[in-house]
Order: sequence, then C-alpha cells, then structure tokens
Amino acid sequence: MPPYWVRLAYVLEFLLAIIAIVLLWGQVGGDVHLDLMPWYQKLTLTVALAWVIVAGTVSSVVRERVWNRWTVCYLVAGVLLAAVMALLTYYYHIHEDDGGEDGKDNVALLAPASREGIHDYGNQVWRLDYTTKRTGD
Repeated sequence: MPPYWVRLAYVLEFLLAIIAIVLLWGQVGGDVHLDLMPWYQKLTLTVALAWVIVAGTVSSVVRERVWNRWTVCYLVAGVLLAAVMALLTYYYHIHEDDGGEDGKDNVALLAPASREGIHDYGNQVWRLDYTTKRTGD
C-alpha cells in the first residue's frame, strides 16, 4: 500500500478514536459530570488518548513483531490516561454539589401584593419577595 494511504488510514483512525472516546466517556462517566469539567481537560485527555491509540497502531505495524516494547509502552500509557480520565470524572462526581452556601438557602416567595414592590401581571397583582432563611443563627 502506498504511504499516503497508510497516513490517511492513521488520520481516520485518530478521528474515529476521538469520536469513540468522547461517546464512551459520556456514557460511562455521565454527561452531568463531564459538563462540570473544564473544556481544556476534556480536550487534552481525549486528544492524548486518541494519539496514544494511533501511536500504538503505528508501532505494531512498522515493527516486525506486533507486541513489541513500544506497543506495550503505548498500551500502558493508554491505560494510565484512562485511569486519569476516570479519577477526574470521579472528582467532579464527588464535588458536583460544592456550589457554596450562598445559593442554597435563598428562597423566592410569591405573595399577594402590598404597597411596595407591586407588579401587575394581567388581572392579578403580585409581589415578589426574596427572603433568606438563616440556619444556626
């Protein structure tokens, strides 16, 4: 096979690996946890793992034996990257409710209107009060 076809096959493998990694990570780790994660962490880990997959394929194709030292090194690097992805996802799973105490105790109360803060919505007049519950005071 000419070298440009081999390069094209490696590029297609890289793109397919990116798609597979993103879909698998979203299914296994949960989309909610991935939404909490910064984009640069997801991009870096996804591209790095896709690169390791392609590099492992290249090392097994160009060497005489399929399982050689470089193929095993890339396999170990891929497993380590997958472990980092799992730990990072677990970190965001543990800390997903760490939004702080400010927004947790605020309550919006919709009550009939009084003289101050009157808002007319159609036929009914309502007043919107923002109250804060204090716990432990």
